[in-house]
Amino acid sequence: MSKFLKGTIILLIAGLVTRVLGFINRIVIARFIGEEGVGLYMMAFPTLMLVIAITQLGLPVAISKNVAEAEAKGDFQKVKKILVVSLATTVSLSVIFTPSLIILAPYLSETLFTDSRTIYPLLAIAPIVPIVAVSSVIRGYFQGRQNMKPAAYSQILEQIIRIALIAVLTKTFIPFGIEYAAAAAMFASVIGELVSLVFLMTTFKLKKRFPLRKKFFSYIQSGKATFYELMNVALPTTGSRLIGNVSWFLEPIVVSHSLALAGVAAVDATKQYGALTGYALPLLLLPSFITYSLATSLVPAISEANSQNNSRLIEYRVQQSLRFSLITGGLAVVVLYVLAEELMQVMYGSKSGAPFIKLLAPFFLFYYYQGPLQAVLQALDLARAAMINSLIGNVVKIAVIFLLASQPGFGIYGAALGIVVGFVLVTMLHCATVIKAISFTFFIRDYIKTFIVMGATGWCGYWLMENSFLGSPLFLKVMASATGMTFIYFILLLLFGLLKGDEIKRIPWIGKPLSKLSFR
Repeated sequence: MSKFLKGTIILLIAGLVTRVLGFINRIVIARFIGEEGVGLYMMAFPTLMLVIAITQLGLPVAISKNVAEAEAKGDFQKVKKILVVSLATTVSLSVIFTPSLIILAPYLSETLFTDSRTIYPLLAIAPIVPIVAVSSVIRGYFQGRQNMKPAAYSQILEQIIRIALIAVLTKTFIPFGIEYAAAAAMFASVIGELVSLVFLMTTFKLKKRFPLRKKFFSYIQSGKATFYELMNVALPTTGSRLIGNVSWFLEPIVVSHSLALAGVAAVDATKQYGALTGYALPLLLLPSFITYSLATSLVPAISEANSQNNSRLIEYRVQQSLRFSLITGGLAVVVLYVLAEELMQVMYGSKSGAPFIKLLAPFFLFYYYQGPLQAVLQALDLARAAMINSLIGNVVKIAVIFLLASQPGFGIYGAALGIVVGFVLVTMLHCATVIKAISFTFFIRDYIKTFIVMGATGWCGYWLMENSFLGSPLFLKVMASATGMTFIYFILLLLFGLLKGDEIKRIPWIGKPLSKLSFR
């Protein structure tokens, strides 16, 4: 098995476990603090992500790419210099931006978010910035070596610690007010990230090939060329990510002010934004752990192939990733669309987010494609093009949100439509840029077959919900219907030849017998 596939499988398993654990977190938070508390949490969260994006400066991707190239040449001194320069950069930036977040918290909460209670979650999450800054450098190093296990284990550990703390902390602080409970949920994330960092540092110390602290400052002084090499990838990459995070930061501000123009009170706006971004979007984003895993593995794999001028391998990896994104994303779209109301009721005890899922789910196939396409552009030194695409998409998104959400006839649904327009446009622009950069073929027949499979699975899902498991508890009915839809979907994929026999054989235990059903 290639390093690419092995790394992708490790990240897929870890991503699945992490997302499931993350959903347990979401459910606990929603059950304890409700839509209003989730709204406060989600209003503050984009600010944190913006500060982290500025602090990281796009270095994780640059580290992964440059370490992969240095490892291919056996240049371990270069690897050490990459690490030293990256750590010095991110730590310096975190020292600047962490206090800035604390100082600006009152202005952000009272003026921009129009809800002064968001100050407590903002202050509670500030200490996480330097922790994430250091851990992202170490993760980038391991990913560059195509060793995905440390990053995978650290993500799982972080979620376990967060779950262990979040119920206790929110329950403890809820008597003081919703805002304090939301802040407690944020602080649980800080502790989880800290434990994750300790694990990463311990793993690095055990597996490192060189002493990192030896001549640390001399490496910084002589690392000017390395710094510029990193920045050549990092700045366009962080530009793309920064655009996304600035857009995300502006999103709750624009939504809250737009809803105010539409006549919605601040408390109601917070609840509606919580239902959209705290209930519906996390469920729609759940399958993105697959595309994130593919994207993380794609950067070093395609960088290595590109350094060897192996264009056939590059196209093969891209086709492999996009086909897998389509197949897995297609299943997610169908299950979420058919079971939207039931899933909301089971998870959150409320159907508030179900209409948003029905509206957004069909378009999320575009979103599942976005991660791998952006990874390809970064690996091919086209991060600047990806940044421009992101800028266009996010400017359009914010404009559409303002235009529609400020209209009483649209309200919060205008914000949902704006989010859709934004990521669909970015994905289409990424796709056009990739097609220009490499020889690439679209197999239209496979797309038609996949849509037929999705339609048939959706019809079966409705039939299962209406005609089977009658009288069973809702949770069991949802689980049984989702399992039945998944089984039907993969059987149809095999019968339509959308899964290749040699790929199926790699599945442990059941791969060989299943591969006989495939026509490819």
